[in-house]
Amino acid sequence: MTSKILVVPVAYNEKIKLGNVIERFLKSQMPSQADYLIVDDGSDDGTTEMIASYKDRGVMSIKHAQRRGVGAAIRTGIEYARVHGYEIIVIMAGNDKDNPEEIPHLLGPILKEDYDLIQGSRYLGKVGSGGQMPFYRKLATRLHPFVFSVFTGRHVTDTTNGFRAIRLSIFNDERIDLKQEWLDTYELEPYILWKVITLGYKFKEAFVTKIYPPKKLGGYTKMIPILSWWSILKPLFYLRLGIKK
Repeated sequence: MTSKILVVPVAYNEKIKLGNVIERFLKSQMPSQADYLIVDDGSDDGTTEMIASYKDRGVMSIKHAQRRGVGAAIRTGIEYARVHGYEIIVIMAGNDKDNPEEIPHLLGPILKEDYDLIQGSRYLGKVGSGGQMPFYRKLATRLHPFVFSVFTGRHVTDTTNGFRAIRLSIFNDERIDLKQEWLDTYELEPYILWKVITLGYKFKEAFVTKIYPPKKLGGYTKMIPILSWWSILKPLFYLRLGIKK
C-alpha cells in the first residue's frame, strides 16, 4: 500500500548539494510517513549515479532523457503521484535550500484543516529567514508577490518559494491544465498558485526558512537573470489578460 504523502525534490546537475538534501531528509522525522521521489531533469554530472546509490534506503527516482525544465520536472512528479494513488505531494528544492524538518509546517494545515495548497514563505512575519541572497534576488522575490497580489486580489508574501504542499485532488479540475507546453520551465509554479487562488481553493502560507549554500558548492541558483524572471512573471500577465488558460 502506497503512502499518502510523496515528497519530491527536483534536480538538475546537483551531485554535490543533492546528496546533502537526501541525507537531511533520511535523518528527519518524515521517512516513516512519506515516500521520497527525486525527479532528475536530465543530469549529466554524476547526479543520476549518486541518487542510485540511495536506492536501498528507499529513495526512488525518475530521470528525464534530456533537460526539459523545472516545470516539466514538477509535472512529472505530480503525474507519478496521481497514478500511484498519493493524496498529497510536497515539492522542494534539490539544491539544499529547503529544510526537510519543516515539511510538517506545510502538511499540518492540509491534514488537519482541509487546505488544498500550503505555500512556504520565508517572509511570513519572520526576520532573517530568507538566507544570504544576492541583492537582485531579494528584489525579485519581493516584486513577484507584489504583482501577484495586485493581480489576484489576494495578499501573498512569497510566491517564488518552491517549497510547498499540494492536495493532488485539485488536479482533477479541468480548469487547471498542467500539460500546456508553455509551463515547462519556471511558469508552472506561479500558474498552479494562481489557479488555486482564483478558482477558490483553500490556500494559505506557512513559515519556512531558506538557506543559500555557498557559491563554491555550485552557486545560488540556475536561474538566468531577466530571462528566467520573465518566465516567472509571464504567467501573471498571460492569465490576467486571458492570453493563456
